[in-house]
Amino acid sequence: MYYELRTYTIKPTKLADWLALYKSDALPLQTEVLGNLVGFFVTEFGGANQVVHIWAYESLDDRQARRTRMAADSRWLEFSRKNKELDAVMNLESRLMRPTDFSPLQ
Repeated sequence: MYYELRTYTIKPTKLADWLALYKSDALPLQTEVLGNLVGFFVTEFGGANQVVHIWAYESLDDRQARRTRMAADSRWLEFSRKNKELDAVMNLESRLMRPTDFSPLQ
């Protein structure tokens, strides 16, 4: 398995609006296409206004195929338009991680 950890830094005062948009427009599609949501979090301490989510993929090819399929979906294009219009995301960091042989998550 590979795990993608995505961290979004959201503009102050826009976190609730971004979460609502994500929950209504992106999450249903991502759950359908990407499939394996490990967790979805907001920061309590440390970096302020951050959203962190983790997705699991069977392989790098699996990730690429799923994300390509999602990017071509009209629902994703509509979410992307609304997301750009909301102008809430300041930064996105994506890390692709491979578990060690002793990790509880494999």
